[in-house]
Amino acid sequence: MSLTASLDASSVTAEPGARTDVPLQILNSGSTVEEYRFEVVGACAAWATVEPRTLSLYPGASDTVVLRLTPPRDPSVPAGETPFGVRVVPTSESSETVVPEGRVTVAPFTEVTSELVPRGSSGARRGSHQLAVDNRGNAPVTVRLSGRTGTERARVRFASAELLIPPGHADFAKLWVRPAKRLWRGTPVTHTFQVLAAPVAAEEGQEPYEPVVLDGSYEQQAILPGWLPRALILAAVVAIALVGLWYALLRPAVKSAAREAITPEAVASAAEKAASPGGGTADGGATAGTGGGGGNAGATPGAEGGATSGAGQNGTGSGASSGSGTGTGAGSAQGAGAPTSARVEVRDAVGGGSTSASAYRVPAGSTFELTDIVVQNPQGDAGTLVVSSQNNPLWRLALENFRDTDYHFVTPILVPAGGEITMTVDCRQVGRPVQAPRPSRCAESLFLGGTLRSGSE
Repeated sequence: MSLTASLDASSVTAEPGARTDVPLQILNSGSTVEEYRFEVVGACAAWATVEPRTLSLYPGASDTVVLRLTPPRDPSVPAGETPFGVRVVPTSESSETVVPEGRVTVAPFTEVTSELVPRGSSGARRGSHQLAVDNRGNAPVTVRLSGRTGTERARVRFASAELLIPPGHADFAKLWVRPAKRLWRGTPVTHTFQVLAAPVAAEEGQEPYEPVVLDGSYEQQAILPGWLPRALILAAVVAIALVGLWYALLRPAVKSAAREAITPEAVASAAEKAASPGGGTADGGATAGTGGGGGNAGATPGAEGGATSGAGQNGTGSGASSGSGTGTGAGSAQGAGAPTSARVEVRDAVGGGSTSASAYRVPAGSTFELTDIVVQNPQGDAGTLVVSSQNNPLWRLALENFRDTDYHFVTPILVPAGGEITMTVDCRQVGRPVQAPRPSRCAESLFLGGTLRSGSE
């Protein structure tokens, strides 16, 4: 073989974002002038080059080229040892290729960014926030979380005190700001606080990293709203006015009407009824059974409202049940509606066209009055959702505009017998729930409610 190639160092360490040079010795031991080209093989080929790219040598001559390793300072190149090789290919004799091998150790680096969402919160009992921590380094990092407030009037609590984050990933931690004392009424109080995200040193004795410090605020609202005292005072004034109106006007009028009703004729009539044998029971039956001296006179005035009456054929108060005074009981039962609800879920893949499903089909001989509808998009998908009745679109919604939405109608939407309510979903992008793997398809659901009435309305 007329080619000899060797690396000055078979094992090197490269710092991310910096350049590391490794000399490569080339010797032409042949008898002719030869040109050589160089190719880097291995996982580091994307960030390694040879300078110069080609080299010409006379017989018996040698020269040096430089292998330059420049790993990027981002999570795409993980920390650790990576093998590599430099293929030296003679132009005239490609079969005499030589591949000197070595190992490069990419040094780890730590870079952490963080964001507090939202920066400010409000509430009567606590403020809720989320801390997003992003590992932009090339090695896993443990981040310790802590919080501090400007005063002793509030405290910060985390759902988890530490986060272990792989390189190139982000993680979230929930935190709450709680006041030391409750504020029942008065002006809202603002509590400022700081959140610290401190990366933990990977090796013992290593200098600690500077923590990421984020500022936030929590506005403590009063438990009792400011309008409540005024509302209570107004309610007390109205109550006192009603009581005064009763004693000043209505009560004297009631007493006067009662006195005028006690006439000598009324007293004599009551005495005769009390003196007649069995007068109490006979008259008691006649109250419900005698209205005009016949079998058809048994309905009391209360029967006009559709209540049960005590009429009998001979006016003896047998207690038989009858319908409304203005119509039959059967007719009222036929017109009454039954509360009805239905639910359907539609799943649709991206690029596969729209997908439809039936939510409810009206039975024969009935009419459905649609009054309530709830549409849910729990994954946060993007696309189009259409709710139709009798193949006529009722609603056309963009999925990216909502997660949950509902509609309620004073005047119901009538769906005739045999009619069908359907939902159609056209998925453009599948959403991703927080802290959950991305689903493979869009998923939406429809809930509807209303009244099913028998016969044609």
